[in-house]
Amino acid sequence: MQNYIHIKFQPVSKEQQEILVAQLNELGYEGFEEGLNYISGYIPEDQYNETDTANLITGTETTITKEVIAPRNWNAEWEQNFQPVIIADFCGIRAHFHEPLQGVQHEIIITPKMSFGTGHHATTHLMIQSMQQLSFDGKNVLDFGTGTGVLAILAERLGAASITAIDNDEWSINNAAENIALNHCSNITLSQADSLQMSTEFDIILANINKHVLIANMAEIKQHLILDGVVIMSGLLAGDRPDIEKCALNNGLSVVDCKMRGDWMCLLFKK
Repeated sequence: MQNYIHIKFQPVSKEQQEILVAQLNELGYEGFEEGLNYISGYIPEDQYNETDTANLITGTETTITKEVIAPRNWNAEWEQNFQPVIIADFCGIRAHFHEPLQGVQHEIIITPKMSFGTGHHATTHLMIQSMQQLSFDGKNVLDFGTGTGVLAILAERLGAASITAIDNDEWSINNAAENIALNHCSNITLSQADSLQMSTEFDIILANINKHVLIANMAEIKQHLILDGVVIMSGLLAGDRPDIEKCALNNGLSVVDCKMRGDWMCLLFKK
């Protein structure tokens, strides 16, 4: 086992985060952690090129901090630090090594690895709260940017007839497949894609991504939504609301609910 290099970029805007993730992927970075004003990346030591990494922030105010991480048992460390997530009495998310959760209607078991969507992040929490408001019985659902697959799994637990779950990240797809199997789901179709290239229409679309991806795909989201269908969008900060609402309205979607958790926001739209 070899060392890993942990690089932290700070400060970075949301726009810079997306660009940096794409650039770091090309340089061989394998995992990312995004915060409100920073992004961290991890890369095997033998693949790390200090000059190439430094060139990514040339001409910006962003600074880099570097940490060498010695080999360790990542699974054991994750097990030590990961805590179950309880969202009222509605939904609980735990790992296989936790005791079964008591007093929740729906329990989901996951092994998140490096994928987004453990329930700890405010946006996943908000998405689940918004899902509680809807009837999923017999519905056709799209989970756009599925991450760990948590929302798709919950949709099946809530009675959805079929769920299409897509993500553009291979790691997320593999992790979601593992979690879908772990929860004995049978109505979820999983595929790797970065756009909505399909002919299906959906009753409910779940989209926990980010402002720029949502705006870029707003027309396709509307196109794949049935009349009177519902879209739940998150991955958004409070300041994103004017741009998201304007784009949605221009595409025939109207906001009917907004939830906040700290600086993060979740919007519910209808067609």
